[in-house]
Amino acid sequence: MDADVLVVGGGLAGLVACAELTAAGRRVLLVEQEGAANLGGQAFWSFGGLFLVDTPEQRRWGIRDSRELAWQDWRGSAQWDRLDGEDRWAARWGEAFVDFAAGEERAWLLEQGVRLTPLVGWAERGDGRAGGHGNSVPRFHLPWGTGTGVSGPFAAKATAAAAAGRLGFRFRHRVDGLVVEGGRVVGVRGAVLAADDAPRGVATNRREVGEFALTAQAVVIASGGIGADHDLVRAMWPERLGTPPATMLTGVPAHVDGRMLAIAEASGAAVVNKDRMWHYTEGVANWDPIWAGHGIRILPGPSSMWFDALGRRLPAPGLPGHDTLGTLRLLRTDPALQPYDHSWFVASQRIVEKEFALSGSEQNPDLTDHDWPLLIRTRLGKGPTPPVAAFEQHGADWVVADDLAALVAGMNGIAPDAPLDGALIERQIRERDAELTNPYSKDAQVQAIHNGRRARSDRFTRVATPHRILDPANGPLVAVKLHVLTRKTLGGIQTDLDGRALGADGAPLPGLWAAGEAAGFGGGGAHGYNALEGTFLGGCLFTGRTVGRSLAAAL
Repeated sequence: MDADVLVVGGGLAGLVACAELTAAGRRVLLVEQEGAANLGGQAFWSFGGLFLVDTPEQRRWGIRDSRELAWQDWRGSAQWDRLDGEDRWAARWGEAFVDFAAGEERAWLLEQGVRLTPLVGWAERGDGRAGGHGNSVPRFHLPWGTGTGVSGPFAAKATAAAAAGRLGFRFRHRVDGLVVEGGRVVGVRGAVLAADDAPRGVATNRREVGEFALTAQAVVIASGGIGADHDLVRAMWPERLGTPPATMLTGVPAHVDGRMLAIAEASGAAVVNKDRMWHYTEGVANWDPIWAGHGIRILPGPSSMWFDALGRRLPAPGLPGHDTLGTLRLLRTDPALQPYDHSWFVASQRIVEKEFALSGSEQNPDLTDHDWPLLIRTRLGKGPTPPVAAFEQHGADWVVADDLAALVAGMNGIAPDAPLDGALIERQIRERDAELTNPYSKDAQVQAIHNGRRARSDRFTRVATPHRILDPANGPLVAVKLHVLTRKTLGGIQTDLDGRALGADGAPLPGLWAAGEAAGFGGGGAHGYNALEGTFLGGCLFTGRTVGRSLAAAL
């Protein structure tokens, strides 16, 4: 055999599995269709947030959290309803992950070299129900280095293991099939692709220059999801989310193509919950793109007003930062909105400066570069962060104006197919502004703003002091045209709690294991129908570690 274990995919889950296996003395080959520049996969590009429970960082901000509250939130968000079939293992993985996040994850991360900033954000604030979707408290822990600070230590471990002869890299090796003998997966086969020195994230060539076959005692699929294949996203799009947009932005590099899911299924693995996916509604076109159709997500605080393409204010749960898929349903199930693929944020410059953050390691140089002075100046000082300011200046989806009439004219200029009624926009903004006279309100969004300000972490770093958007003292007005941004696959290869891939009959498929997004972050759907954020990197860490340890013990 060529190795004890073949790991397909050089993203975070694959790297963590490699780290566990090589530490246990197993010989591993890492098979990756991209080049060495892409080691670390999607995690490298991410904001890096981690879902952790009852941590010292939370307690410093006065946040009281517990395993029980986190599990209540997870269950309410997951809403598993296929417990006799596709969700049988997914629910068990979900609970196991919450135990990990509330238990040893933080200490283990520190041991691996991941370092946390003091910042704890409140992502997915919820749909307004105690037992429904959302985080009851802030749990989104930001690491130094953003996504690079999470993937980097494991990439370094892989490089060190390769230098010691315990790990071999097979870059530019595209897996086209699993090798199955006597009902057991014993290897992979595929094409060797021509060398390509394209920078990280940039699409590479698919010119075949040879073939390969590799064998081992076990194969681990850790190849990610389908986010870059819009046709596949549309094919899997569930009826409950309405109609898929005709145009979308892409939140992942082109190599996130979902090929290995179909390959695993063709070899007998059960791929479940295909209709569950996670796409953002706050995407903006990157003015300095790395890959084709590159979109960046605005991570909003709660104060911007959100309008649909016809200029109607979104009702709850369509509040900024509250309910990703609830908002997507509002925008895609209304027949009047079917011809349009966009919505709008309208805010004051004061809101933009305090509340707008951007996803991506490259959009957060203060955190990515461990730059304390820059962090203090940009997160706590006046003005937007430099990346946000650059989008205001260069972004095709951004309009800045001194008065509302000019703002609406600019919005109509970049979305002429859906001209907005300035009087309608003004009436709704004035209605919202009128609710700020008192520290309480009947308006759900204003209530959310006051609620956010009660959390010290939010008051200090994320939520602007409540103010009237149309008051000129709060700076120019800002509008942002928002698009659906493809991102994550929530279903995947069904696995047991050891990470063994299961067949259609529910029995383990000998020799095959799965981790990360390819495994639906565990069991084929550990998130259920919704995610709480910070759980994607966490899911890669947890499933990669579990698979690596269980395989090391089994071989």
